[in-house]
Amino acid sequence: MADAALPDLFPDFETRQVETRSGTLFCRTGGRGLPLLLVHGYPQTHAMWHKVAPELAQRFTLVIPDLPGYGQSAIPPLGGDHSAYSKRASGNAMVDLMSALGHDRFALAGHDRGARVSYRMALDHPDRLTRVAVLDILPTYDYWRRMDRAFALKIYHWAFLAQPAPFPETLIAASAGYFLEHTLASWTAAKDLSAFHPDALAHYHAFFGQPERIAATCEDYRAGATVDLDHDTADVGSGRRIDVPLLALWGGAGIAQSGETPLDVWRRWATDVQGCAIDGGHFVAEENPKELLEKLLPFLGKEA
Repeated sequence: MADAALPDLFPDFETRQVETRSGTLFCRTGGRGLPLLLVHGYPQTHAMWHKVAPELAQRFTLVIPDLPGYGQSAIPPLGGDHSAYSKRASGNAMVDLMSALGHDRFALAGHDRGARVSYRMALDHPDRLTRVAVLDILPTYDYWRRMDRAFALKIYHWAFLAQPAPFPETLIAASAGYFLEHTLASWTAAKDLSAFHPDALAHYHAFFGQPERIAATCEDYRAGATVDLDHDTADVGSGRRIDVPLLALWGGAGIAQSGETPLDVWRRWATDVQGCAIDGGHFVAEENPKELLEKLLPFLGKEA
């Protein structure tokens, strides 16, 4: 259930609890127009969209959930094959969510882990999506393939969080607030917390202060190192591509921009791709919401 003590970053939105294959999902809904699903990443919650939601809500009916295991959504059981936290399972839960809210087809934007859920949905459920935007990621398959010394130092957390339970979650829980703030700050262009509103930070701390949710986020990364990679590898091997129009945006000082440009990579995965860098680091929706909206609105506003 929603924590009434947390600041309300979406005062004109409804709070919903929706049953899905991954358990009950917490979400906020509001706005008017065509449906648009916004999916957050690590180590955050739905609160990360609060700076862009008011303007988006003037054009779209927004659905802004917490991913399974994150924020205030249900925590799926951890398992040996990590499949409950696969991006396929989370994508199926997002489809259930949108169906329950009466949205047969919808646009989609995701950041970080939410962007991984988003491109998996574009592969698994292309008939449900009109357009998809992915923020500051490359496909999981490509991240693991380019894991050289420099990239491994940049995304050390991929290997650390994917270690067998309960090793990483135990270490993180010993100083969860420090780990959270270090992670947030170190992935910004400014290398500090200035981009994050104190009320949003309150949401992130509330979620990341719960050991069972820290464990869920580690399971998310274990899935990324196993079952998610298997799903991506199978698609590459079969030549399967994303046919939904795709917009790739990334922070100029973000995680995805090293090596060949993200646009080059996404053109191997999708048939209709556009995109560019945005000034800032990894957390583009909070570091540079104005420029993000300038790129998102023309793309998402086009007819399917």
